[in-house]
Amino acid sequence: MEFRLLGTVCVDTLTGPLPLGPAKRRSLLAALLLRANTPVSMARLTDCLWDDAPPLHARTVIQGHVSRLRALLTGADADAYGVELATLGDAYVLRAPETLLDSQRFEELLMLAREQRSPADTVLMLKEALSLWQGPALTGTYASTPLQAAAHALEESRLTTVEQLAHAYAVLGEHHRAAAVLRAEADAQPLRESLAAALMTALYRSGRQSEALDRFHRTRRLLADELGIDPGRELADAYAQILRGDPDPAAAGQGAGPEPEPESRRTAGVSGPVAPPRPPRAVPPSHPGGPAHPTDLLPRAPRGFHGRGAELTALSRAAAGEAPVCLLTGPAGVGKTALALHWARRSPAAFPDGRLFADLRGFGDTGEPTTLEVLREFLLALGVAPRRVPESVAGSAALFRSLTDRLSLLVVLDNVRDSAQVRQLLPGGADCVTLITSRHRLEGLIASDAAVPVPLDVLEPLDGTALLAGVLGEERVRAEPVAARRLAELCGGLPLALRVTAARLAGRPQWTLAAMADELADERSRLSLLAVEDTGVSAALRLTVQQLPPDALHHFTRLGHHPGSRFDPYTAAALAGSNPVVAAAALERLAAAHLIAETGPGHWELHDLVRLYARGLDPAAGPGALIGVLDHYIATALAAADTAEPGGEPCFLLPDGYHRPAAVRDFTDRAEAMDWLAAEREDLSLAAAAARGAGLDDRAWRIILLQWPHVVWRARDGWAPMLELALAAAAARSDPYAESRVRNLLGWVLSEEGRITEAADLLEPSPGLARRAGDRLGEATALINLAIVQAEQGGLDVALEGCGQALELARKEPDAHTEMLALQHLARMQLAAGRPQDALDSTRAAFDLGPEPEEAARRVLLTTVSGEARLALGAEDEGVRLLDLAAADAERAGYDEGAVRALEALLRVTAEPVYVRRYEAAVRRLADDG
Repeated sequence: MEFRLLGTVCVDTLTGPLPLGPAKRRSLLAALLLRANTPVSMARLTDCLWDDAPPLHARTVIQGHVSRLRALLTGADADAYGVELATLGDAYVLRAPETLLDSQRFEELLMLAREQRSPADTVLMLKEALSLWQGPALTGTYASTPLQAAAHALEESRLTTVEQLAHAYAVLGEHHRAAAVLRAEADAQPLRESLAAALMTALYRSGRQSEALDRFHRTRRLLADELGIDPGRELADAYAQILRGDPDPAAAGQGAGPEPEPESRRTAGVSGPVAPPRPPRAVPPSHPGGPAHPTDLLPRAPRGFHGRGAELTALSRAAAGEAPVCLLTGPAGVGKTALALHWARRSPAAFPDGRLFADLRGFGDTGEPTTLEVLREFLLALGVAPRRVPESVAGSAALFRSLTDRLSLLVVLDNVRDSAQVRQLLPGGADCVTLITSRHRLEGLIASDAAVPVPLDVLEPLDGTALLAGVLGEERVRAEPVAARRLAELCGGLPLALRVTAARLAGRPQWTLAAMADELADERSRLSLLAVEDTGVSAALRLTVQQLPPDALHHFTRLGHHPGSRFDPYTAAALAGSNPVVAAAALERLAAAHLIAETGPGHWELHDLVRLYARGLDPAAGPGALIGVLDHYIATALAAADTAEPGGEPCFLLPDGYHRPAAVRDFTDRAEAMDWLAAEREDLSLAAAAARGAGLDDRAWRIILLQWPHVVWRARDGWAPMLELALAAAAARSDPYAESRVRNLLGWVLSEEGRITEAADLLEPSPGLARRAGDRLGEATALINLAIVQAEQGGLDVALEGCGQALELARKEPDAHTEMLALQHLARMQLAAGRPQDALDSTRAAFDLGPEPEEAARRVLLTTVSGEARLALGAEDEGVRLLDLAAADAERAGYDEGAVRALEALLRVTAEPVYVRRYEAAVRRLADDG
């Protein structure tokens, strides 16, 4: 376990960071860690969490955050590390060994660095200290005065350490390293004169005097423009030292100093080495029995090749480089060999000395040829007499490189397993091109030989149908264009699958394409249908999968049971029963083997046919994998809701038999949590549907309901079908708590969509269901939502009474979040009833409860009602100011519906062009969002 303040405030464990949640909770932890092992008073914590007057419920908020932190630490076995969050009267203390806190280790390393006698050891200590920093200190916390002061002090210590490291490098005479360390910091802190002075000196000592002087003049101008001051003593002294040409102290015995410039560079008068002129290309030395014509070992290209224009262009561009190695990578069956051969045969004149080919069978059952066997075949093809072929790999490789040194030759190495398999087979000539195909990424070859990767993906439907036409004939495909496209889609654009399908159809002229598509539509038999003799998708995948290590294979088999379309290490870990660290390593291995595709940083997906294959490897694991991933989604959605709307989650009871994930994603702020909910919406919906299909209704409704912050933020975004599925799941469980909660959210969505009568019918039983479940807050929410509908239907008095009852229930609980919700809607109804002063009083009471910074929507709506109430009371200037403030707040937060409401109210009293433009822009954004 490790506590981090030097970057995003977090608690790292062996399975990943703890999900700390909202900024206030992170700030509370930071305040405790900054005074670790020392009691921190409630007053101090309040100052750290709120800048202005704290809300009335500040103590309750702090107690809630402490309770949640304790639960998280307990769940991570914090006591095993000697960590305890204790209460001492009106204070809290976080007891933890100092070795677990990065800021304490940072200070300890600085102290050790000061004690070193060797500059080299000092460098090591300082570099290790700086490596603890992962971003600006206390990132993710509330910007209160005490925390900002602490962050500034930590940053000052870091900058001082950077300057100390640069000085240590200078003592060693490594001025180029000192300059590299200082440059980024000086750019980020351009007004810090000590950094600029140190950088100037380092640049000068490393022979870059003009850069050093330029840095001085830039800093001098910036100081004058920004602060109206001249450079200080330190900066001026550094400038004078450069102008005087003071010698490098390191050169006088304090360090090794920079290496002398090579004689060739000094005499040439250039800034880099001078390459000798390249001799003209010539034929290789003659050998007895040498070839009279260019060698060509290429097999024939497959019939029906189509498309791949972008990849062909990329190969040609890569081949135009100096001694290029082109790396054509992609999953099994994607058509790498076909593309390589098509490209190789397209321009025979480009390789006047011939084309060599070897199938290295890195993914076959028949055994790989040895390197010596391949080299012997190449040498014989180049005209070397059999008796002159060396018997060792090293000798044959050297002769091959020598022979090809002056040739223009293409070497195609097909089905390569790893980088080591081909290094001895690379030709020696600068005019030679090597084209390698592999199911693995071969990153070692990219690093060692500057191989240019050309990744190959599946075919688009149009190219897929064209491939079918190339085998079956244009007429047959043209007769059934819709079925042909469907076949291309069912084959997932995989050329191997398309060729197998075409082969089956070619042998059965009486079959229609539609009949074949109907057969392939059945997932249970699709893979068996995509096989002819010993060729097929399953056979190709088997050869890749059999080389996987056990961990990667285990994760691969479980990924086949994923109900969604994409996954990350947390999802993969939940499916496999591992942790995200192990899962991430397995995913990297699977991606390198092109069994999964990376769609973005930290996110992957499975090709449909690969998913079917993976699922079939261990079908019995399906139920356990499904429960694991469903409970992962519940835990992650809870963490997202807690961060996006702290204290307002509608569902906190976990299902029976809940499998707690090894680690849960940590969201540092509302934006990150909302982004996750938006990005995962489709997969969450698929997961809920899979849960419903498997009879896991207690999971289905929770997964859907926990998306409520996103539902509220984008209320008119087609949520009703998914919420209706949740309602069916809740009803199937005969769970009044669940049914009431789902009815509340679905009824609100329907009312926002203008379906008032449906909403009223749905919401009518909700308060009673909540009462039966003993859910006071659910009953209050149900009364509020029902009141909204009643007000729309003209029953304003009944609606006001319902909101009043909801307010009483929230205050009895007590729950500030629900109380604010009741006051917000009560104020809106009071305004509609012609009681603007009452509405203003209600909004003031809500603001006194202190909406959190994350609650932008609530803040916007309360400010809007306040502005409208001010207008109704005749205070037009104040009303316009508040409405403008609400609109601006909504625009900053991306809350377009709130911006439209505030701007509509503004336009009723003023037709200022700026408001008209902002209103039209907000309406356009809403329309674009659907």
